[in-house]
Amino acid sequence: MVVVRFAPSPTGLLHVGNARTALLNWLFAKKMGGRFLLRIDDTDAARSTKVFEEAIYRDLDWLGLAHDGTDRQINRLAKYSAAFYQLQVAGRVYPCFETESELERQRSLLAARKLPPVYNRASLEPANRAKWEAEGRGPHWRFKLSRSKVSWIDLVRGPVEIDTATMSDPVLVREDGAFLYTLPSVADDIDMAVSHVVRGEDHVTNTAAQIEIFQALGAAVPTFAHFPLLVGAGGEALSKRLGFAVAGAAAPGRHGADGGGVVPGQDRHQRSRRAASFVG
Repeated sequence: MVVVRFAPSPTGLLHVGNARTALLNWLFAKKMGGRFLLRIDDTDAARSTKVFEEAIYRDLDWLGLAHDGTDRQINRLAKYSAAFYQLQVAGRVYPCFETESELERQRSLLAARKLPPVYNRASLEPANRAKWEAEGRGPHWRFKLSRSKVSWIDLVRGPVEIDTATMSDPVLVREDGAFLYTLPSVADDIDMAVSHVVRGEDHVTNTAAQIEIFQALGAAVPTFAHFPLLVGAGGEALSKRLGFAVAGAAAPGRHGADGGGVVPGQDRHQRSRRAASFVG
């Protein structure tokens, strides 16, 4: 059975880009006779609020996008810890000790040499780790990418291939022990049996890392569909401050569409047509 999910964070009001993502997922589920799940991504305890969570439910109801099940990430922290332990046992996560200023300096040096800002895995060096641990530094944890090519057939973009050697190993857990987006998203998709991940093309690079995490956890990889982002009449990326979204559209402060990468001219229009046929 086709199972899709819409996973907003209750850290602000829905904007038109969010609403569009929810609509495309809902339409695809209806087209395929599948299920449309709502997942509240509220692991950011400092910024998530009940007010914004309730606004998400109201806005989806106003849009007529009834969901077939819901859950909140804050209720699933034990699941994420179990997935993290599984990755630890497999040797696919490692502790890192650099400060943000040290990482920024590393990125600046790479940029000066016109090289991609890929983390150099200095924390894997035993001497560095011993030095930083002796200084009393606490670690954040990264997923160790394979540094090989990852490919998939995207339902909108067609064949996609990304070399993870061009990417930094993603941080999964912060120094304070909080999970970032990547691992909870994968763990939830596995547990909820999500078959298709339908989202904006600003997530394409993330997908390569997530596919490796699915595989490292011994799980089936879902099918992906990355649709073009909203752009203005001149092809420029829309600011989230432009336009109004859903139930509270007349209220000041309601945000607008997703910004992000813009696909040039004809290619963008071709992908837009594919996205339309994907749900039509």
